Amino acid sequence: MTKRRAVPALAAALPGSAGGIVAEAVHDIRTGRFERSLAALAAAGALVTTGEIFFEHDSASFGNKMMWWPVFIVPTVVPAGLAAVFSRRAARTVLPLTSALVVANGMQGTFLHLRGISRKPGGLANWRYNLEMGPPAFAPGLAALVGGMGLVASLLRREGDR
Repeated sequence: MTKRRAVPALAAALPGSAGGIVAEAVHDIRTGRFERSLAALAAAGALVTTGEIFFEHDSASFGNKMMWWPVFIVPTVVPAGLAAVFSRRAARTVLPLTSALVVANGMQGTFLHLRGISRKPGGLANWRYNLEMGPPAFAPGLAALVGGMGLVASLLRREGDR
């Protein structure tokens, strides 16, 4: 089975409307329609994620100055993603730059959160309790995921490109 036939066969094998959704998504990716949608989703995700980060870090009284970094870095994807929806140039320059910065900050946050968990009383010997009571280990991954969406959007083909 060739690559071109594999996706429609997969879509046909899925039950109900799921096959139609998969086929439509594949069509949108091939024709370039998905690039602008993903840029807009990255912008919306950055907005929501920034709010969540702010409230969580505020509840911890911004005890470490590094807690301010994602509050300022993550929302840079909002204007970049919106600009990428309307501008091919922004989708190839500004969006990947801001998105890569957000991914790097998310990875840094993951390290800092894991370090915070290990510094709780009992350290890693008490890992289960500290994982539940310490900083959320997987929350910075959400920010990195938003940045990753922006990176993928910047790599996808745009509608009208050949």
